[in-house]
Amino acid sequence: MSLPPILKDRLRLPLIGSPMFILSGPELVIAQCKAGIVGAFPSLNARPIEQLDDWLVQIKEELAAYDAANPDAPSAPFAVNQIVHRSNARLEEDVALCVKHQVPIVITSLGARPEVFEAAHSYGGICLHDIINNRFAHKAIEKGADGLIAVAAGAGGHAGPYSPFALIQEIRDWFDGPLLLSGSISTGDAILAALAMGADLAYAGSLFIATKEARAQQEYKQMVVDSSAADIVNSSLFTGIHGNYLAPSIRAAGLDPDNLPEADPSSMNFGSGGSSDAKAWRDIWGCGQGIGAIHDLPSTAELVARLSEQFATAKARICA
Repeated sequence: MSLPPILKDRLRLPLIGSPMFILSGPELVIAQCKAGIVGAFPSLNARPIEQLDDWLVQIKEELAAYDAANPDAPSAPFAVNQIVHRSNARLEEDVALCVKHQVPIVITSLGARPEVFEAAHSYGGICLHDIINNRFAHKAIEKGADGLIAVAAGAGGHAGPYSPFALIQEIRDWFDGPLLLSGSISTGDAILAALAMGADLAYAGSLFIATKEARAQQEYKQMVVDSSAADIVNSSLFTGIHGNYLAPSIRAAGLDPDNLPEADPSSMNFGSGGSSDAKAWRDIWGCGQGIGAIHDLPSTAELVARLSEQFATAKARICA
């Protein structure tokens, strides 16, 4: 299994903070990169589109200043997530801004588009594509993706239906390139487990919702702290695609989380609310099943330090 130098040599912990719709902004991304993990945000979080240009300048300038002051422990690279779906009318412009700023890592979701991969490759960037099954994994690599993000059952947002064991096994049967695993990863032990299964890196978002830098409402952060796996509901109602959400937020929107109708996938319009008047992710809050391990509201630096300590302890225990 091989990793490109940007992922192999510049991380202090084998982890990418996954891009979270609405919640990931420059503050969180910069904090994650300074802590030594890849920070990422969806380009659509920057609205209007002119703000995306500003965010990219801010991230690059702050990380460059940090690197100059910390030459022995420079920041990790950052990533921008492109929602490659027909409902995203901004895709072409957002990709052009990524090319302009030479974004190191581009993460694509909800569709594999060769022209997006080629745009990133034009300046030496790499593309990671998230998938929920082996068939989509084959398609992404055939179309030019450099690596895969296996989104397994239990992940926040648009989670896949399969066990991480099954998904990683099937992909590793034919693919030896960069492979990330997403799904209920909230501790350093879980990061090590992802590597043991055959992934190169872990990919986690929900545990960062409760950090000081995340752009979540305080009620959202506290709900993450107060909830567990039993409070996660999987539904297609809110975007047209199955995703994992916090049941208390569904109740607060006046809906019964135990009796939600199915939505037609053709109704999907990312972020618009699908078939429900309650909008994902504004009213209906996405989250993964791993939140039972989240008990406080730390800074990103504190959280990554804790994960690093857990990872080292777990590794020492296994190797003893």
